[in-house]
Amino acid sequence: MTFADFTNSVYNGKIPDRIMSDKPLVFQSNLTILAEVNNPQFREARAFISLFAELEKSPDIFHTYRITDISVWNACALDIKEKLIFEKMDSFSRYPVPEMVKNFIRQQYSRYGKFSLHTDGDFLLVRSDDPACIEEIRNFPSVSKYIIENTDMNSFRIPTAVRGDFKQQMIMIGYPVDDQAGFKTGSSLAVSINKKKCTLRSYQEDAVDAFHAGGKGGAGVIVLPCGAGKTIVGMGIMEIIQTETLIVTTNIVAVRQWKQELISKTSLTEDLIGEYSGEQKEIKPVTIATYKILTFRKNKNSDFLHFALFEQKNWGLIIYDEIHLLPAPVFRKASEMQVKRRLGLTATLLREDGKEKDVFTLIGPKKYDLPWKDLEQKKFIAEAECVEIRVDLPERDEERYILAGDRIKYRIAAENSKKIDAIRIILAAFQKERILIIGEYIRQLFSVADEFSLPIITGSTPNSEREKLYDSFKKGNIPALVVSRVANFAVDLPLASTAIQISGTFGSRQEEAQRLGRILRPKPGSNRAWFFSIITRNSREDFFNENRKRFLLEQGYHYHVIDGNDLEKELHEGLNCARPD
Repeated sequence: MTFADFTNSVYNGKIPDRIMSDKPLVFQSNLTILAEVNNPQFREARAFISLFAELEKSPDIFHTYRITDISVWNACALDIKEKLIFEKMDSFSRYPVPEMVKNFIRQQYSRYGKFSLHTDGDFLLVRSDDPACIEEIRNFPSVSKYIIENTDMNSFRIPTAVRGDFKQQMIMIGYPVDDQAGFKTGSSLAVSINKKKCTLRSYQEDAVDAFHAGGKGGAGVIVLPCGAGKTIVGMGIMEIIQTETLIVTTNIVAVRQWKQELISKTSLTEDLIGEYSGEQKEIKPVTIATYKILTFRKNKNSDFLHFALFEQKNWGLIIYDEIHLLPAPVFRKASEMQVKRRLGLTATLLREDGKEKDVFTLIGPKKYDLPWKDLEQKKFIAEAECVEIRVDLPERDEERYILAGDRIKYRIAAENSKKIDAIRIILAAFQKERILIIGEYIRQLFSVADEFSLPIITGSTPNSEREKLYDSFKKGNIPALVVSRVANFAVDLPLASTAIQISGTFGSRQEEAQRLGRILRPKPGSNRAWFFSIITRNSREDFFNENRKRFLLEQGYHYHVIDGNDLEKELHEGLNCARPD
C-alpha cells in the first residue's frame, strides 16, 4: 500500500477538496499525525512536529505522532507561538487540518499559565484573570483543601508549604501553574568557568540563558544529547547564580566525574566540593550525591536517613542529573523544595513510569531542547550509524521457547547463544575501534567476557575496580569492555566508538537512547560511531525492540537491518553504514 492509498483509506475515499499531494503530514481528528517517511520534506516536518507531539509508531512507510496536553505545554514553555504552530501545520499538511485538532492545541495553550502563583507575605497567592476559572477550581476537593482565604474573585491564598503539592493537583485537573513565587537566593559561592580550559559552545550558552531567563528563571529542564556537554551547561548556570549547590546524580562514577569536571574547568577547588555517597559523607559548598544514598532506608516503613541533606545547607540551586531517572521518593522531596532553584539535565524526557507530568511540575518545564541530528551535523557529537542484526534461535531452544511464558520467552531470545557468532564477526571487523558490549543479563555478559577474554563491569564490581577499568579503556589498554546496565548512564568514555547491544530492559526507549549516548562524544578523525543491536528474529525480543527504537527514530536515526547470516559478508564488502575508515 502506498502512502496515498493509506490516507485515502483514512478518509474513507472522501478526499477533502484541498489536496497537497506533495506534503508529508496528515493530521487526524484523534490527535495523531501521520508523517510520510520518504517525502522530501519529512526531516523538516519531523523537526517541527517533535516540538509539540510525541512519536508513537515508526513503520517504514509513515510514522505516527500523537499530540498530548504535556507535549503542547512543553511547546508553550519553549515560547513557541500558537500562531506559528498553526501556520506550519497548514504548510506541511496534505489535507486541511481538522478543526478539532487546532481546538485541542488552542485549549492547551489557554490552560498553560491560566493560573499564576505569587509570594504574598507568609502565604502564596493564586491568581487568574478569569473569575470563572477561579470558581471552577475552588470546587475541586483536591484543590479547595489548600485554600486558606478567598481574597477576591480573582485570587485566593494557600500555605507556602504546599507549593509543590498544589501544582501537582492543578496539573492533574489540566491547569499547569505559572509559578512566579520566586526562589530563595541561598548562600553565596563564587564560581567562575576557567575560560582557558572551557569555552561554552553557542547552544550551551543558549541553554544557560533559557534557564536563567535574565534572572526571572530558576526551574526547568535542559534536554541535550549524551556527549553534548550537559555538565558544562550546569557549570554555566552555577556561574550565573553564584550560590552553594547540591548536585544529585546516578552513581559514584558520575559523582566523581562531576567533581573532576568542576575542579578542572571552574574556579572551585577540591576543598569546596564534597562527595555524599555510600563511601563518603562530605557536606561542602558544592555537594554531589547519588540518588541511591538519598533513597536509602533500613526498611520500607522507616524514614529516608539521608533526606536531611536537602536542608543541611542553604542551597541556592539543586541540579538533578539524568532527570529521567529521578526516583519517586526524590520526587516527593522535590515537592517540598520549591523555594530552591531547580535544574534538570537529561538526554530524553522519556520516563517508562509515565511521570513526565511530575517532572514538568516539580522540577520545571522543558526550557531548552536541541535535536540530536542538529548537533551531529555541526560535528558536536559523533555521526552515528545504527545497525540491527537479526539472528535465528538455535533449534535446541525452539521447544523451550514455545512452551515458555512471555517473560521467559523474552529472556530466552535475549540470551540467544547465536549472538556470540555475531559479536565475534564485529570484533574482528572493528579491531581498531574502542568497543563496548552492553547487556542486561549477568549470566550472558559473563559468558561473552569468558568467550573473548574481556574484562567485565557489573553492579557487583567494586567502584575502585570500575574506575581502573574505565581508565584503562580510556587509555586504550583495553580495546573492548563488557558492561551491564551500570554503564547506561553518566559514564564518560570519550573514545568509545562502537557499541554492541546484546540484550536490554524489554522495550525501554530511554535505555536505547542512553546506550547510543555512550558512543556519541566527538571523535578525532572521521568522528563516526557504530551502534549494533543483535536481536533474535520473530521473537518477544523482536517485539519489544520495535518500541526501544522509537526515540532514536524520532531524532532522525535510521536502523539498517541485516540478516545475521550475511553479517560477515556485509562487513567484508564494506557495508557503508558500518565500515571503519
